[in-house]
This record gives sequence, C-alpha cells and structure tokens, in this order.
Amino acid sequence: MENQNYPGVFVRVKAVITDSVILLIFMLGIVALFDRFENVPDIARIAAFVFIFLLYDPLFTSIFGGTIGHFLLGIRVKPANNPHKNILFPLAVFRYIIKALLGWLSLITVGGNKTGKAIHDMAVQSIVVFKNQTETL
Repeated sequence: MENQNYPGVFVRVKAVITDSVILLIFMLGIVALFDRFENVPDIARIAAFVFIFLLYDPLFTSIFGGTIGHFLLGIRVKPANNPHKNILFPLAVFRYIIKALLGWLSLITVGGNKTGKAIHDMAVQSIVVFKNQTETL
C-alpha cells in the first residue's frame, strides 16, 4: 500500500458535506413520515434519530466500507492491515465517536502523514483509500 495515492482533506471534506446533506434528507423524511401518523410513540422518534445521528456512519462503514458520501466520491474506509475487508462495527463506532468529538480538528492530521490518516483513523488503525485501489491490491 506504500505506492498508493490517498484521499486528501478536500475529498474527505466533500464526503462529510455530502453525508450532512444526506442526513438532513433522512431527518426530513422521518419527520414527514411521522407527521402522517396521529400518535407516534416518543420511543419511535428517539430510535429514528439515534439511528440517523449515531448509527448511520458506523453501520455503513462496517457493512459497506463507507458512508453514502464515501461511495459517491469513490473512497472507502478499510483496516490498515487488510484493505480487502471492512472495519469491525465496534471499531467503526469508536472511530465515529472520536471523529464526532474532535470534529474538523480530527482532519488536520490528514495532510501531515504519507497515508493521509486522520486522528480517528489512527485510533482504530483504519485507512481511507480510493475504491479502485482496493480492487487492485
């Protein structure tokens, strides 16, 4: 993996912005759906928003190798030691928690190392790569 070209900050920020728009669309869709019903239990509302805000990123990353924003921009999140697999769900949750807590600060390390790892990638030993590069490894 040493000869690869890794996604830089700009591509990763575009993925975050894309995911933000997608999450907004999900939220509006859920609100519109719940508005069609007279009595929606609070637990259903809570569960929907927990999924949207807390589970979207870790689930998509662990199951599909990235979020919808990652897919649209042709990047994937993989274990640094095995780019053919997806990271495990507990690691994806931990990665997301760090990313959410640090916010944009987490991305400042992307340009500072040769593999373009953000702080949250370093914490779980993941790496963000271009999709076409994972197919050729």
